[in-house]
Amino acid sequence: MDRISLKIETTRTDTILKFTANNVLTSGSHQYNNIDEAKNSPLAQQLFHLPFVKRVLFSANFIALERFSIVEWNDVQEEVKEQLENYLNSGDPIVIEDHIQKKVPVEVYAEVTPNPSVLKFVANKKLVDVDFEFKSVDEAKDAPLAIELYNFPFVKEIFISENYVSITKSDIVEWGDITVEIRSFIKEFIANGKTIAVASENNIQPTNETYNPEDLDEVSQQIISILDEYIKPAVAADGGNILFNSYNVETKIVNVVLQGACSGCPSSTVTLKNGIENMLKQLIPGKIEGVVAVNY
Repeated sequence: MDRISLKIETTRTDTILKFTANNVLTSGSHQYNNIDEAKNSPLAQQLFHLPFVKRVLFSANFIALERFSIVEWNDVQEEVKEQLENYLNSGDPIVIEDHIQKKVPVEVYAEVTPNPSVLKFVANKKLVDVDFEFKSVDEAKDAPLAIELYNFPFVKEIFISENYVSITKSDIVEWGDITVEIRSFIKEFIANGKTIAVASENNIQPTNETYNPEDLDEVSQQIISILDEYIKPAVAADGGNILFNSYNVETKIVNVVLQGACSGCPSSTVTLKNGIENMLKQLIPGKIEGVVAVNY
């Protein structure tokens, strides 16, 4: 067998670095958030002894590492690459597949949303650190939970946030016929400790914090602040998300992106006009003429 070599690849998240191999490393995806979760992975345990390693992911032909901010990847990536290559070529296992892992105690309950096509499945534990939105199974290749949910023929879109999953269904079924099945599936998936989703350059979602304040005019900065403080918590409660897109100084039009249950919701227009638009007009007088969702 050829010697395993790794190629260092950056991602859109500067704290996450990928080490892509010239060979398949493991079957499935395995994510570890700390050394206690890594009982079935000698390699992950070894990596967690590095003081800057925050999270470890093994998936097919790559290893992704997330670092703490105490170092920069440029200072340590070559040493990490060498350590990984030495381990991978030693013949020692990456993951001990038959290791018995206790199930994670978890509860999942379903919540209705203003969008009749969308149901929100809320867990009593944190699922992800960043938001994920998938419009099709092709977009979900780094999200094992989404991939498996797309095996249900009625699942159209998926939005995963901190502690919940919003699912958009097709019109071929009613929620009353499938809610218990979906809730049980998600609960079992989480309880088995499976990887929910991995942030990568292919799926990482922008946030209102993505924008550099120095690149925005004063009104745009005010809009983002208002969205984050007043609008976003209410939208999240309904199983969705709202992102700032742009502000036109001449027309005074604000463009936003709606995600999850808010995307395509029949009541979104009312929410935009009577809620968000009115609030922005009141808090930034004379600067706002309208709010438009650009992803309709």
